[in-house]
Amino acid sequence: MSWINPKSKQPETMIKKKEKYLIGIDPDVDKSGVAFLSGNQLQLDNLTFFQLFDYFVEMKKQYPELEVFVECGFLNKSNWHRKNDQSAAFNAKIGSYTGANFETAKKIIEMCEYLKLTHYKIKPTARKITNKYFKQITGYTGQTNQEQRDAFMLIFGRI
Repeated sequence: MSWINPKSKQPETMIKKKEKYLIGIDPDVDKSGVAFLSGNQLQLDNLTFFQLFDYFVEMKKQYPELEVFVECGFLNKSNWHRKNDQSAAFNAKIGSYTGANFETAKKIIEMCEYLKLTHYKIKPTARKITNKYFKQITGYTGQTNQEQRDAFMLIFGRI
């Protein structure tokens, strides 16, 4: 429902749409990809586990209704990452790294629960986007890496 504001002579809505504050997290053992989106404001970063904790604390102070979307690879039914043309040691290393990333995601979920942040576990997709496509859909002009783009895709279209 709308009406005309007598001062501005512009249509106004009676129900103002609530602004959303979204964070997407692509967990990684070393540094997780982080994307923050609110309206047309986009911020990208890569943060260590404890930097992420500090970031959440600060963001919660600024945006109490913050929503966090965490990519959780452990939600996939099959997590077999074996390469047939590689050695057993190589495949074991992949398995170890994959397991460590899964644990990082679980700890980030635990962090969200501890900080009482609204959060969602998101099943990953195999789809990756290029830097060129990312810039087309966002208008972002800075440098990006795959972790940041993956974090953004978790929140893309949710505003």
